[in-house]
Amino acid sequence: MELTYILTMLGGEMLEAEIVNMKAFGRVTICGVISEYIDAGKRSSPNTLDVVYKRITIRGFLVANFMNVFADFFAKTLYYLGPGKLEVIEDISSGVESIHSSFIELFNGANIGKKIIKIDENDQGKVE
Repeated sequence: MELTYILTMLGGEMLEAEIVNMKAFGRVTICGVISEYIDAGKRSSPNTLDVVYKRITIRGFLVANFMNVFADFFAKTLYYLGPGKLEVIEDISSGVESIHSSFIELFNGANIGKKIIKIDENDQGKVE
């Protein structure tokens, strides 16, 4: 499968794999580089040969660039959350023994939604 557009926050090997699988004239939006947050010695840049030959456009952005529309976004999000038009998906794991595997799942795409680890049966997933 060839990719036309990707939004990525990963960098490293995952970005490399995405670039290899891009169509000519594909577009990449980067809003983070998790691979460098975890390992500062790791390069997050893709193989530039693929970028040149496929004529791929890469653009970075920061959430701060959109602060001018934050109030509108927040109001609309609250509107949709209120009557249940927007569903929050939670991926809940139980027990201290699941912390390590749950953390790994965040980076390999195994979880969906907000990851919560319940430490005991009385824990409702909330931090006080």
